Amino acid sequence: MPLHRSTPRTHKHPTTAPAAPASPPEFLLNNELPRDHFPASGGQPHAIHQAIAEELLLDGNSKQNLATFCQTWEAPEVHQLMDLAIDKNLIDKDEYPQTAEIESRCVRMLADLWHAPGEALGCSTVGSSEAAMLGGMAAKWRWRERQRAAGKPTDRPNMVCGSVQICWHKFAKYWDIELREVGMRPGSLCMAAADVRERVDENTIFVVPTMGVTYHGLYEDVAGIAAALDDYEAKTGIDIPIHVDAASGGFLAPFTAPDGEPWDFRLPRVKSINASGHKFGLAPLGVGWVMWRTPADLPDDLVFHVSYLGGDMPTFQINFSRPAGQVISQYYDFVRLGREGYAAIHGQAHAVAQACAAELASHDCFRIVHDGDPAKGIPAVVWTMVDGASPGFTLYDLADRLRMRGWQVPAYPFTGQLAGQAFQRILVRRDFNLEMADLLMRDLRTAVEHFAAHPAAPDASQTHGYSHT
Repeated sequence: MPLHRSTPRTHKHPTTAPAAPASPPEFLLNNELPRDHFPASGGQPHAIHQAIAEELLLDGNSKQNLATFCQTWEAPEVHQLMDLAIDKNLIDKDEYPQTAEIESRCVRMLADLWHAPGEALGCSTVGSSEAAMLGGMAAKWRWRERQRAAGKPTDRPNMVCGSVQICWHKFAKYWDIELREVGMRPGSLCMAAADVRERVDENTIFVVPTMGVTYHGLYEDVAGIAAALDDYEAKTGIDIPIHVDAASGGFLAPFTAPDGEPWDFRLPRVKSINASGHKFGLAPLGVGWVMWRTPADLPDDLVFHVSYLGGDMPTFQINFSRPAGQVISQYYDFVRLGREGYAAIHGQAHAVAQACAAELASHDCFRIVHDGDPAKGIPAVVWTMVDGASPGFTLYDLADRLRMRGWQVPAYPFTGQLAGQAFQRILVRRDFNLEMADLLMRDLRTAVEHFAAHPAAPDASQTHGYSHT
């Protein structure tokens, strides 16, 4: 969560409520809303509700937010289920046994979706970041047990990954892991098998390929990386597991590229997978999932046992109390949509992305990096400027111009050798249809025409407009 600072107290606020004034009209707000002190007394609920609701109008329109991976539309039935669960604490398995059963059903469905070979183990989380950290903790504990059994030191663990979002940097810092991140370079946007072989050793707790890299949306080659680690083990005897960060791809590839290269538990080296339910799982914010190939892949030392209906309920999580509605709604989505429904929704998203990519490619100044091909990545379009192009604007200028029409289309740098180059991305979700895509492309064409007539002034200080945090 973001950190916020309070302001110093500049005057003394009353500690007792003043005498009750005459009741104001129901929708009249006599004073501004408190911003830096706790109010001494309350006010009219309708007036306060209206004031806060009007403040929220200053936020962007979520449907035009093409930066976020998170869902911005939910069916009316989901809203009703969320209302039914607003007072349910998911951690309280004894008080809400049916909700616990629904969570268990979701885990079993995901084990089936991701081809677990036998009895798998999994749980829900607040989001994919917590799920990733749980998978990472299990990997570190397994590695530490192996090192101790061999009489080797346990003070220098490392992990190998491609260009990852902030959650893996947090994991490495919080749990004292050396992060061996493969930066991007021209012609190589994803971590490859050769990159992995150069970086692994006996202190590598796991390798983390990503199914849908946040920066460009492409899938990394999990099967190729697994084969490289198989070869490494054959030569050295060192068994290095894979954890797949499938925050996006875990709810896409099974439906939109089911015949593609295996990336999940079909590969024996894959020991755990995390995914985000509130992204392409189509559930409300915030729910994630983590799954282990077998119960043995989650060290029992990390598991806490709570009483559940007179029995034992093993739990593993960072957060404790949390709402149940998202998990219940996730189950609704699974049952309501099934494989065919998810394939139809995500297939349409890919089609919209590819239509946008075709329009963008018609501009001579743009080079498409990812066109939304479901075999290669998530439903997104990512582009950059053609080398040497001088269209009278930068992608940061274009992002600002589109924001004038309400569109949030981020421009940002990549990593590694591409950290000085700007890229831009459209992330297509279920509620971004062809009609909205056409409106966006019209606004984009208008913006390009504007800059052709009124070139933007160069600004050397402008290096980024969006951060993947």
